[in-house]
Formats: sequence, structure tokens, C-alpha cells
Amino acid sequence: MNDNNTLVTVQNLKKHFPIQQGIVIQRTVGAVKAVDGITFSIARGETLGLVGESGCGKSTAGRTILGLYPATDGEIAIDGLDVRAAKGKTLQQVRRKAQMIFQDPFASLNPRWTVNSIVGEPLRVHKLASNEKARSERVKELMELVGLSSRYVNRFPHEFSGGQRQRIGVARALASEPDFIVCDEPISALDVSIQAQVVNLLEDLQAQFNLTYLFIAHDLSMVRHICNRVAVMYLGVMAELAQKDELYENPLHPYTQALLSAVPVPDPKESRKRQRIILTGDVPSPIDPPSGCRFHTRCPIAKPHCAQEVPVWREVQAGHFVACHEV
Repeated sequence: MNDNNTLVTVQNLKKHFPIQQGIVIQRTVGAVKAVDGITFSIARGETLGLVGESGCGKSTAGRTILGLYPATDGEIAIDGLDVRAAKGKTLQQVRRKAQMIFQDPFASLNPRWTVNSIVGEPLRVHKLASNEKARSERVKELMELVGLSSRYVNRFPHEFSGGQRQRIGVARALASEPDFIVCDEPISALDVSIQAQVVNLLEDLQAQFNLTYLFIAHDLSMVRHICNRVAVMYLGVMAELAQKDELYENPLHPYTQALLSAVPVPDPKESRKRQRIILTGDVPSPIDPPSGCRFHTRCPIAKPHCAQEVPVWREVQAGHFVACHEV
């Protein structure tokens, strides 16, 4: 990937949440290793999908990249700006360049604010409107841009449906004119009929403003539709990363193979031919992850050395990365 074309770089990123015990005197007795050393980059105008089971660290990774959670270790750069070291004006630059669309459209909007205040807040913070009138006009433009009537600007969040609220969330993310948006499962809380509308809106906005997305999702069919490349996470680490068609047609990691075998196929004949890979056991705890390869406790092809040696994250084909001893 051309370095000049790279917008986001993440190197060995870790986010551990300390576990405290005690009421009067608290002491740290361990940590939840939510994200434990992930590396990737995203090009300008690209959509990178991030998939994996619930609790694998996807959302934590997205929030840590934006600086909403302080990183435990590693490097994060957005358009050349060091997110971990950002303070003052540099932090404000990061905040303007990178925004987030949250998973829950019901919890992510302040119920006491009108749409005008919610969408107008980034304009006020980043001084993108000369006065209150100009700010209100810009909010109306943003509302129309995401497919909502500008007449609704003085309404409160509870007066909108889930899909409409998510559109307001998209308008708020667009208000600061960002280059990079983390979409944290933006459609999982919506009805199926509304999901396609929101995804189409995101694609249209990307084409119009050359936006770069990190698209976090469970729905592997939707990820293939919207993303250019797909990264697979398991228990805080990266398992595989490749171009979407390469990953879906030639998955190398056993965990990726198991995930893709669960994707529904509309053709009954094709569905009968496919072999479903059923993983045994539960996902281990991120407080005490397995030694060696974290997937070895559930892996159908695990060998003894998988429990002892951590697999190296390596490029096995052009643009196809995997962390597995047996590939």
C-alpha cells in the first residue's frame, strides 16, 4: 500500500482494562486484555471491515483508535497525527479528522437536546460556523444530506424511529467534515429493511466526500457488500486480513473458515453442499487468555506447538495476512 495514500496506521495496539479489588485500598489483581496487539492500516477512501465474535475486542479497538479509550501500548496515526500523544490543538485536529457512528442510536443521542443542538455541537466546538444562524443552516443541510427533512431540526430524539436516529448520528459525524469514520456496528440495532438504507447512505456519502471507514460488524454478508478488505479478530488479536473476495473465497485461518461456514447461502443446493464447521467449547476469558495461539483450545487442526508458541502475524500472499502455525 502506498504510504502517501495511507490515512490510518495501527501498530501493535493494546488496550487492557485493569481489574481492581478492595473498597478502601484498591489494588490491581489483573487485567482484561480486550485488545492485545493488533496491526493494520487503512488507505484513503477505503472501507476496512472488522469482524469477529461478540467480546473479541472489535468495538474497543475502534474506540481506542479514536482516543476515546487511552491505549495501553502501541502506535496510532491518523493522517500523520499521533493519536496517543495528541494534546491541545493537535487533539482537536484528531477529533475533527476522525469521528464515530455508534452502535445504539437510542443511547448515543442526548435525549434532552434537540437535533439542532446535537448535530450543531461539532460545528460549535470546531468553530465551523461564523454565527448561530449559519450553524442552524448547516445543520439543515446535513439533515437533508442524510435523508431527513430540515423541518425536524427542533425535535427531540424520542420523536424519531431507530433508523432516523441513526441518520442523525451520521449527520453529527459528518458535521466536522472528517476524513475517517469508525462505524461501530451502525446497523445491528436496526430492522433489516432499514439496514440496507443506512448502508446505502454510508456508501453514497463515502463516494461524495471520499470518506474512509472502519466498519465493525457481525453480519458477514453485509461486510462483503460494503468493505474493500476484511480483518478477522479473535480474543483481542488479529487472525486474518485480506481483500474481501480473497478472504471469502480462500480463508486460511481455521477461525475464519468456521465464521464463513456459518454465513447463510440463499441457494438451497449450495447450502446442502457446504460443510458447516462447528467450533467446540466456549470462548476463553480475555482476563486469562490461552498460551500460544489463542484459538488452539477450539481449533480443529491444532498441534501441540500451537499451545506453546504465539503465531507470527505474516503476509502469506500479496495483501493476505494470517497468524497461524499451520498455514
